[in-house]
Amino acid sequence: MKPQHRSHSLKKKKVKTPSGSNRIHFKSKKVKKSVCSSCGGILHGVPRKRPTELKKLAKTKKRPQRVFGGVLCAGCTEQKIKNKLRETNVNS
Repeated sequence: MKPQHRSHSLKKKKVKTPSGSNRIHFKSKKVKKSVCSSCGGILHGVPRKRPTELKKLAKTKKRPQRVFGGVLCAGCTEQKIKNKLRETNVNS
């Protein structure tokens, strides 16, 4: 058994193999949903995958293609852009 599997946090499933011996299969942990760094809301368009599986995905599949995609939700992005525009209009 690999050292990474000697953990009580992983779920175990007893499996009977074709040879007749009993083995333990370990289920990988479920990935949490990505959250907005500003409001903490769930980010849509970001896949729930393990880091090794995310590496294999194309860059465009990992997050939405907009400003702050994969970091801020759509609402917070809109607010940030509006605030930035208001600041530049006041200063000029």
